[in-house]
Amino acid sequence: MTHRQVHKEVFLKVEGLALGRGDLVLAQDVSLSVAPRTGLLLRGPNGAGKSTLLLTLAGLLQPLSGSITFVGHDEEDGPILHHCGHRNAVRARLLVRETLQFWASINGHNGLGIDEALERVGLTRTARLDAAYLSAGQQRRLALARLLVSRRPVWLLDEPSAALDADGKILLETLLAEHLADGGLTIIATHDDIDVPGLDTLTLGKAA
Repeated sequence: MTHRQVHKEVFLKVEGLALGRGDLVLAQDVSLSVAPRTGLLLRGPNGAGKSTLLLTLAGLLQPLSGSITFVGHDEEDGPILHHCGHRNAVRARLLVRETLQFWASINGHNGLGIDEALERVGLTRTARLDAAYLSAGQQRRLALARLLVSRRPVWLLDEPSAALDADGKILLETLLAEHLADGGLTIIATHDDIDVPGLDTLTLGKAA
């Protein structure tokens, strides 16, 4: 059995956050606190700001106001988070194994080996296929493998269960449970039920 390294403890603190895109304000006065070994499921209708909140937490969008702090994180520790959007970032003409190697080269390879990660998500037999030929569910599994080869304590996931079958959803819940047990935290935008101890729910209202 592979020994898993425990994450350095990081606490997420968000105070008075307003977020949106352009002149459109999607949510205001968002305050939350997420401790290691816990997480949040973001609920709400389309357009409520779930994906925008994840992008803002990831630093890919600037908040309109408020503050985001990762307590316990030092810049010398390197990148702290994974942001996985609703698209799988799978490119044609790269093999499945090459796709994962590409992401490991960008994000850092401090987790599972490439082959071990593919085995973990059930893609060993597809390793030498063009990644574009994978089904939608297999592509989502490949996206999950990115989280395993590059260890980071914060996972920001946008609809991670999309296109997964029943076994795939069990895999997702298992990976999330292990991540939390290792001291990580997660925030997940989802319309699906995700049954993992330690996850609370935050519901965002309709867009203003």
